[in-house]
Amino acid sequence: MIQQLVFGALVAAAAGLLSSPAHAAAALDGATMGWPWALPFVGVLVSIALGPLLFPKFWHRHYGKISAGWAALTIGSIALAFGAPAALAAFVHAMLGDYLSFILLLFALYTTAGGILVTGTVRGAPLTNAATLALGALMASVVGTTGAAMILIRPLLRANADRTHNAHVVVFFIILVGNVGGALSPLGDPPLFAGFLRGVDFFWPVRNLWEQTALVAVLLLGAFFAFDWWRYREDARKPRPASEPIGVHGAINFLFLALIIASILVSAEWKPGVSFDVYGTKVELQNLVRDASLAIIAALSLWTTPDTHRRANDFTWEPIVEVAKLFAGIFIAIVPVMTMLQAGRNGAFWWLLSAVSARDGSPHEVAYFWLTGLLSALLDNVPTYLVFFELAGGDARELTGPLAGTLASISMGAVYMGALTYIGNAPNYMVYAIAQQHGVRMPNFFAYMLWAGAALVPLFALLTLLPIAPILKWR
Repeated sequence: MIQQLVFGALVAAAAGLLSSPAHAAAALDGATMGWPWALPFVGVLVSIALGPLLFPKFWHRHYGKISAGWAALTIGSIALAFGAPAALAAFVHAMLGDYLSFILLLFALYTTAGGILVTGTVRGAPLTNAATLALGALMASVVGTTGAAMILIRPLLRANADRTHNAHVVVFFIILVGNVGGALSPLGDPPLFAGFLRGVDFFWPVRNLWEQTALVAVLLLGAFFAFDWWRYREDARKPRPASEPIGVHGAINFLFLALIIASILVSAEWKPGVSFDVYGTKVELQNLVRDASLAIIAALSLWTTPDTHRRANDFTWEPIVEVAKLFAGIFIAIVPVMTMLQAGRNGAFWWLLSAVSARDGSPHEVAYFWLTGLLSALLDNVPTYLVFFELAGGDARELTGPLAGTLASISMGAVYMGALTYIGNAPNYMVYAIAQQHGVRMPNFFAYMLWAGAALVPLFALLTLLPIAPILKWR
């Protein structure tokens, strides 16, 4: 309960300070902040990366406390250096300006997808497996990578349960369904929703990334089919159980998924011009309505879906609770980093700006792609996307206009390369854990990196080497 007490103390402090006459959101001056201000942010990301590997039992018992500790260190440091009102303004902005909408969307998608039960089994032949991966990749941008992965992973595991070699099926599933397929909408992958919250048009990803995503997905499916066919040859000679008819239960949740999409679209188009100032953070009416709608939709899914469906899906709240606690820490700890990045060449991270800029100061799109991607794989793709989004100027109008190539590079790097490790994107580790529970001998952390790197790095090199090809529209 320590993490709840820490966050509760922060909220209590907020309540006590709300009567302060001056909003202090502008009190943080990135030009005066040195690199040590980034240590809590680095600390929470390194904790997420190494905790499950080095201290798995301790991590799973105390990850909330660890995240809360880094958040408290950030807010406490701001209070000491800039005053309590500035710390409160930073906390309120992190929670109301970014975190709340982000976690409510994930919660709604996770809840509704968890109510959809797919029963029955088909034989896990190469063509069937490839079709399942293709379907999941298409679904990912509509119901989210987490939603698509949770709906399809168990039927896929049942279909391949009698295969001698089946770990590669799960590896490609993580790559295609848990990552690449989510590149076409803010619903698909959390980094793109973070961009949507910062003003990127809802349909910008599909208009600007569909050709690159289609190229990567088709080549990955081809590679998977060839490898799966080679592995399938010895299994094809063994007697195999008969297929069972496929059934879908809890179909009302497809309606709820449609309502989630409608809520996001309405919030993007409806601009009533009504907003509320909460200690320096502007909260717009359409966003409040959207977030309330997401919470209501999730509640309706829980109310209308039989508990038996969720039990059959092995549905638990632990994954979304873990995401909620960890990202609360991330969104708070990233505040000083964002402030320093906003200072541009006057800030402590001017060297990072130089690394992604050409000599004339224009953005170096290939550098944005690779740096965003590699850091997404090693840390997590949401905070990495936010860092480079801010590094590129943080202006959605510029980044979707003259700098569209830069935003495409950041988006592709964050979404595609999140597949390179188990920790690059939320569904990766969830699918890994489910596969292990079903008896699949999954590769360890570093072996998975080799598998994913062998499949993906050549494709990323192709995207790098062909930036001027008309089909890619990189520039």
